[in-house]
Amino acid sequence: MKKLILSTLMAGALAIGANAQDFDKWSLEVNGGFNKPMAPLNKNFLSPSLNLGHVDFGVRYMVNEKFGLKLDYGFGSMKEAGSDDALTQEFDTKYYRLDLQGVANMGRVFNFESFTRTFGLLLHGGAGIGLVNPEMNAYNDFDDNVYNFIFGITPQVKLGKSVALVGDISTIINGRQTVTWDGAEAIRPDISNGYYGANGTWWTGTLGLQFYLGGNEEHADWYIAADKYATKEELATQINGIKDMLKDSDGDGVPDYLDKEPNTPAGARVNSAGVTMDSDGDGTPDHMDNCPFLPGPASTNGCPVEEVVEQLDFFKKAINDGYVNVYYAFDSSKPLGYSTSAASYVSNFMKKNPGVSVEIKGYADELGPEDYNMKLSERRAKAVYDLLIASGVDASRLSYKGYGEDTSVDKSSADARQMARRASFEVK
Repeated sequence: MKKLILSTLMAGALAIGANAQDFDKWSLEVNGGFNKPMAPLNKNFLSPSLNLGHVDFGVRYMVNEKFGLKLDYGFGSMKEAGSDDALTQEFDTKYYRLDLQGVANMGRVFNFESFTRTFGLLLHGGAGIGLVNPEMNAYNDFDDNVYNFIFGITPQVKLGKSVALVGDISTIINGRQTVTWDGAEAIRPDISNGYYGANGTWWTGTLGLQFYLGGNEEHADWYIAADKYATKEELATQINGIKDMLKDSDGDGVPDYLDKEPNTPAGARVNSAGVTMDSDGDGTPDHMDNCPFLPGPASTNGCPVEEVVEQLDFFKKAINDGYVNVYYAFDSSKPLGYSTSAASYVSNFMKKNPGVSVEIKGYADELGPEDYNMKLSERRAKAVYDLLIASGVDASRLSYKGYGEDTSVDKSSADARQMARRASFEVK
């Protein structure tokens, strides 16, 4: 019972923590570095492997911690490789591009938090428009309007709550590019018709910064879903508070916060609310009543005045009328704490009456397979058998048996099914 209560309260506390947190979604990005035109180039021109001359700016919005969108603008200049033997001719080409891209945060997709919370990785890809503008050679000042596709990878290093250092390598494919990167020749002779293939290829490599906007503890790039739950310290505080709630000061099996009588004496029979039981309603609680199932005044310790009846007869009547039972939770053979006092009652009586033998009878409700319930009922009877032996009753005076399903109760009623999940006693 305590474990069930503890699990329920902890789940509620963690759910509250989950709803209380969020992450920032916007960021600004600035990068600068190298470019490299790959093709098409005239045979008389070469480009450097790393041509310093590219800058881009971007704004990004993350829909969630894994996926988002960004709009970025890039521009730069491409020049010749340079050669002492003058085999390479000069060129200088400016370019501009504007792209809308999708972004995937691979750090969250692949759970980088299992080994680092400092390094991240973004993948991005999309499309846009651009302009290639040679400033030298045959097509000097020709405005080559293109569309493009862009794909890239962006490693990240978290520097603080609001900023990260990033590198990026992107490949761009231009479509409808009419002239070569060097501006020396047209890709097709008739430049008036343009060239509508994806024929211009280049890449950029940059280093830059990402600035996160917002007032939350983390941006989506670094937000970890598990962090929405309580920290270790917060969880320890919550557990300690719950443990305090589950204290059972009087040891009757009912935690204090549910116990309506948190100071009942040791050995007293109580119900599920921790209230001392008075089975015959005569005002004398069972643990003080010598005749707990027959009403009588306190002056005779709860026994009737009009006739003297042996205590053994009271006990047999209580057993035969089904007043003394140990109860169990669904599919369990562990006695519910509040009902173990019934076993204590039987134990005390047997010690006072050494000639008495008792059979313990186990029962189950009608839910589940019949053969399984038969075995479950026997385990329940065996659990009470073990309790009585542990209390000092000789095993030779005890027997136990499982009787399977109790079909005398209303199967559709949860309360009735609870009454069926029991172990009863029969005096021999």
